[in-house]
Parts: sequence; C-alpha cells; structure tokens
Amino acid sequence: MKKKRVSVTKESQTGRNEQFIDNITGEKMSRVKFVHKIKHGEYKDYYTKKINGLDTPVSRPDGDKSNNLG
Repeated sequence: MKKKRVSVTKESQTGRNEQFIDNITGEKMSRVKFVHKIKHGEYKDYYTKKINGLDTPVSRPDGDKSNNLG
C-alpha cells in the first residue's frame, strides 16, 4: 500500500483540518501554509476548495482511499 504523502494532525472543533504533516519530509504545516504550497505546485496530488469561505486542502480523487486526507 502506498503511504499517504500528507496526514492531518489536528482538526478544529467543527472538524476542519487545521494542521498537517508531510510524511516524507516531516514538515509540519498549518492549513494556510499547506494551501499556499498546493497553490504553488508543491503538492500535485492535492488541490484546494472554498469551504465556508476558507481555502481548504483536499486530495485529488483517484479511487484510492488510502491517500485521502484525514
């Protein structure tokens, strides 16, 4: 099984993913930092969606549930 590139490490009380870790580099990222890196092409398997007015990282659908955020 392919290891997830990014995992969620903290959620808000409402369930929004707020903190992330890159499982390859070990880098810890806030939602804002991860969104910035996605938008600058550093994470091609992820994109952002506006959810309740905030840019939110999501994994690209590929049928493989093992690499979903969460």
